[in-house]
Amino acid sequence: MKIAFAKVGRPKKGAIVVSVAEGGKLSPTATAIDGESGGLIAKAMAGSRFTGKAHQTLTVFTSAGRVLLYGVGDPAKFDLKWAETAGGGIYAALAGSGEKEVTIVMESGDERRAARAAHLALGAELRSYRFDKYRTTLKDDDKPTLEKLTVMVDGHAEAKKLYDVEAAIAEGVAFTRDLVSEPPNVLFPESFAQRCVELKELGVAVEVLGEKEMTKLGMGALLGVGQGSRRESKLVVMRWNGGAKSDQPVAFVGKGVCFDTGGISIKPAGGMEDMKFDMGGAGVVSGLMRALAGRKAKANVIGVIGLVENMPDGNALRPSDILTTMSGQTIEVINTDAEGRLVLADALWYTQDKFKPAFMIDLATLTGAMMVSLGEETCGYFSNDDKLSDALKAAGDAVDEAMWRMPLGDAYNKQMDSDVADMKNAGPRWGGAITAACFLERFVNKTPWIHMDIAGVAWSRKDRSTTPKGASGFAVRALDRLVRDYVEKT
Repeated sequence: MKIAFAKVGRPKKGAIVVSVAEGGKLSPTATAIDGESGGLIAKAMAGSRFTGKAHQTLTVFTSAGRVLLYGVGDPAKFDLKWAETAGGGIYAALAGSGEKEVTIVMESGDERRAARAAHLALGAELRSYRFDKYRTTLKDDDKPTLEKLTVMVDGHAEAKKLYDVEAAIAEGVAFTRDLVSEPPNVLFPESFAQRCVELKELGVAVEVLGEKEMTKLGMGALLGVGQGSRRESKLVVMRWNGGAKSDQPVAFVGKGVCFDTGGISIKPAGGMEDMKFDMGGAGVVSGLMRALAGRKAKANVIGVIGLVENMPDGNALRPSDILTTMSGQTIEVINTDAEGRLVLADALWYTQDKFKPAFMIDLATLTGAMMVSLGEETCGYFSNDDKLSDALKAAGDAVDEAMWRMPLGDAYNKQMDSDVADMKNAGPRWGGAITAACFLERFVNKTPWIHMDIAGVAWSRKDRSTTPKGASGFAVRALDRLVRDYVEKT
C-alpha cells in the first residue's frame, strides 16, 4: 500500500475519513460534507450508537462518496500511540471495502500534528501486513482493495520526513513477520542465514559460521542441539557500523530454533506446528538490524543469531548427555526440549567475548512458564542492570509494547546446579522462566544484560490494532527505540 501526505483540502476521489469528537462534534470537513449532503451524517449518527468516542467508526454514504467517521474522543488524548491505533483501525475498517484510495483529513492545529500524522500512517502500514505467499486459491473477496492511503495535514512535508524514518522500522517489523511466518521446510538454518546475507544490500556486514567454525570455537552446546538434524547449524553475525569507530557496540542475540520437535524429549503432537516460530528471537534480531540499517542509525550494533533444528534423529542429543560450552562450563542435559538456552549459552558467550559490547540483550521464545505468568499480552524480561532495565521498559512503553521485569536471584540460580556437571539445562517446574534466565546469566560475565522471553508475544492469535493475526514482530520497534534513546542520544 502506498502512503502519501498532502495539505488539508477536499479529496477528489476515494473514501474520506473525518474526525468526530466525543459528543458528536464534527470536524470542519465533516460539517461541510454534512451540509452538502442534506444532513446525512447527522441523521446517520442519530440513528446509531456512534457518539465520537475514541476509536468508534461509522460509515456514511454521502454526495461526496464513502465517508468514514472516526471517533477521537477527547482530542487532548490524541498522542502518538493513539494515532497508531487509529491508523490501524482505519485501515481495518476500509481494507476490504472495495475502495482503492482513502484520504484521512487531519485538521488539528497544534504543534505535534505532523508527528501524529506520521504515526497514523505507520499504524495503517503495520496493520496492512499480510502473508499470502502460499495461498494460491485466494479469492478476490479475501484480498484487500486499498492501494493508497493519503494523510492530509498542515505541515505535510514534515510529516513525510518523519514517516520515512518510521517506514524503515515498519520494514524491519515486516521482515521479522515474514521470517516467523515461513514454514520450516522453507526456512531452516541455511536459508535463514541467506536471508540475513541479503541485508548486505543495506550496508550490514554479515558473517555466517558453519559447524566447522563453531567446532573450532568449542560451541558444544549449540552444536549439541543441532546434531540430530540433517540441516547444518549456523551462527550468523550481523554488524551495523553507524557510529564513530571509537564507540563501543551494543549487541542483540537471538534464539533461532527453526523447528523444535523437543528432540528425544519429544513434544506432544497437538500444537507442534506452532514450533515453526521457535526462531522468533532470531527473527526479531534480524528485523531490528534491517530497521537500524534502513534508517541509518548512528550507532554500532551487533546482531548474533544461533540457527538450529531440534530433531529426534538417531544422532540426537540424549537426556543425561553432558555438553561442554564455549565458555568451558559443562551442562548436564536433563530435557532435550530445554534447547533454546543451550543455543543462547554459546551465542551469548561468543558475543561478549568477541565484541565486548556495552550491553547485550537476548530474545527467545524460551518458556511456556512465561506464558503462564504473563499470558500473551506482555513480555517478561530479566536484567542484571537497573539502568538498562529502566531504559528498555521506557522504550516499550513509548511504542506500546508491554514489558514487565521479572526477578533473578541466588535461590533460583542454585536450582540449576547439577550433581555431575557445572549446571543442568532444566530445573524444577515452578519458576521455570526464572531459572531459565538464571541459566543464561552464567554466560554473560559482567556485561550489562537483559533476557527477553517472547514466548507469549511472538505470535498473535487474533487481530490487534496494528498487528494482524499471525507473526507479530514484537520488540523490533521497542529495541529500535532503545537504540535511539539510550545509545544514539548518549
